[in-house]
Amino acid sequence: MIRVLIADDQAMVRQGFGALLAAQPDLLVVGDAANGAEAVAAARRLDPDVVLMDVRMPVLDGLAATRQLLGDRAATRPRVLILTTFDLDDYVFEALRAGASGFLLKDAPAADLVHAVRVVAAGDALLAPAVTRRLIAEFAARPAPDRPRPTSLAALTARETEVLRLIARGRSNAEIAADLVVAEQTVKTHVGRILAKLGLRDRAQAVVAAYESGLVAAGE
Repeated sequence: MIRVLIADDQAMVRQGFGALLAAQPDLLVVGDAANGAEAVAAARRLDPDVVLMDVRMPVLDGLAATRQLLGDRAATRPRVLILTTFDLDDYVFEALRAGASGFLLKDAPAADLVHAVRVVAAGDALLAPAVTRRLIAEFAARPAPDRPRPTSLAALTARETEVLRLIARGRSNAEIAADLVVAEQTVKTHVGRILAKLGLRDRAQAVVAAYESGLVAAGE
C-alpha cells in the first residue's frame, strides 16, 4: 500500500482528493493537514510515502514545508508531489530545488493525479508535460553560467553525460533508448548511476542540475 498525506488549506479539496485516492486499491490516505506546519508535523508522525502538498497555505507555505521535510535527515523523508492552481514558473523551480519529486496542476484529470502518486511513490519524478516544456525553455533562455562545472560531473562517463543531457531535454527512458539505440533497461541503469554519482533524488533534480551546471545550454 502507498501511504498518502494530503496538505491543502481547503477542506473540500482535502476531502475530494481523499475520496478519490481512497477508492484506489493500492492507496491509503493516512491523514490530512490544513497548513504547512501541520503537514510537517503529520508527516513526521504518520510516515507517509507521498505528501500531496499545496503551495499557498497559511502558517507555513507548501514550499517551506517541503524544504523542512526533505531537509530533515533524521527522519524518513517522503516523496512530495506539489499541487497548485497557480501555473507559475517560480513555483516549479522552487519546488524542484526544495526536493519535490513532482508538480501537478489541480485541474489535471483525476486519473493523472492517481498516476502521479504512483509514479512518485515508485521513486521516479513527474512533471505535468506543459510544466516540463516551460521548465526547459526557461533554463535554456538564461545566460550560460560563468561558474565552473561542478567537479561531481567529472565522475560521469561519456555515455552517462550524454544520457543526462537527454534527460535535461525532457526525454523519457524509452526515447533516450531510441536515440542511443540501446535497450531501455540500459538507460535505466545509466540513470540510476547518474543520480547516485551526483547525489540527486530523481530526474526532476537532474534537469535542474544539468541546466544550472551549464552542462546543457541554449542552442545546444
